[in-house]
Amino acid sequence: MNISTFIYVFTLVFTLWLPVIDALSTNMTKNLKVLVSSNDFPDSAVALLEEHFTVLKSRYINFGEEGLNENKQELLNLIPGCSALIWVSHHQITKELLDKAGPQLKIVSTASAGYNNCNLPELKARGIKLTNTPDVLSAAVGEIAVSLMIAAARRFTENLDQVRRGEWEIGFQKVLGQDLRGSTVGIVGFGGIGQATAKRLAGFEVGKFIYTGHNEKPQAKEFNAQLVPLDELLAESDFILLSAPLTDETRHMINKTTLAKMKKNAIVVNVGRGDLINQDDLYDALKNNQIYAAGLDVTTPEPLPKDHKLFTLSNLFVLPHIGSATVRTRNDMAILAANNVINALYGKPLLTPVRL
Repeated sequence: MNISTFIYVFTLVFTLWLPVIDALSTNMTKNLKVLVSSNDFPDSAVALLEEHFTVLKSRYINFGEEGLNENKQELLNLIPGCSALIWVSHHQITKELLDKAGPQLKIVSTASAGYNNCNLPELKARGIKLTNTPDVLSAAVGEIAVSLMIAAARRFTENLDQVRRGEWEIGFQKVLGQDLRGSTVGIVGFGGIGQATAKRLAGFEVGKFIYTGHNEKPQAKEFNAQLVPLDELLAESDFILLSAPLTDETRHMINKTTLAKMKKNAIVVNVGRGDLINQDDLYDALKNNQIYAAGLDVTTPEPLPKDHKLFTLSNLFVLPHIGSATVRTRNDMAILAANNVINALYGKPLLTPVRL
């Protein structure tokens, strides 16, 4: 048999056996269990996982009181023997849950960009990999960031109250707001969300973009954005966007001291995490008109109690953490989270790993 014939025969045999090999591989991975922490994880991603593994899914939502009570207990019952955990929640991953899982747990795949609730020290100590879902939600969160800027600048809280009361303040100088046109927008956290927001603001004729961070971003050139120290950003910005991750360094970065460095017409918008802001200090600054307004998609806690003092302010506009809440974005996040699990359990490179 010459070499050409051998290659032809080998290729033919391999092609015929490939479906069999794939089937055997799939049957082997069906023994692996994947736990989905919340009952509202998209069906499209569950179906993708079920092609490869045995999927267990909580009957309860993993948010709010239900997540802390019924869901928590069910997860403790379901997780023993699982090889992967898809975390769909703003609640903390507890040491108790990881202890219950056992040593075969290989990966936690969180369906979110942030991962401050994922107990990084415990995951690292146990050799468990962690992934998140950045970038796929940047466009949707950027849209909410722009919406909050407009809502706070144009005094939506006051104006909506007028409409509901049927008592409109009519006059040439009544309820005047601030312009995005010609303004300086300072972005704290010029990653995917910060850049997506800048891209969407371009059509509003913003005067200048500045940002702060540890390093210059090559993408900043697209927006003529300039890297500046935080103090300079606070002093110059008309709009201050918080889109940074929550770390020990960024926790309560907006506080009495930093608020005092802002312009009187400054508007603070937070689409990152609630604890980027000391809310007591923000309340004082808004109540005393030390800054102009604020728009929040994230708070501490979530949900914010309906009798919270922040809701007494007319220069604050609050949304219930809906930054990524579109059909397309949530589905994309779920599919990415599922594919990270598939890659991890097949020994392939992770798509969006978190460095522990």
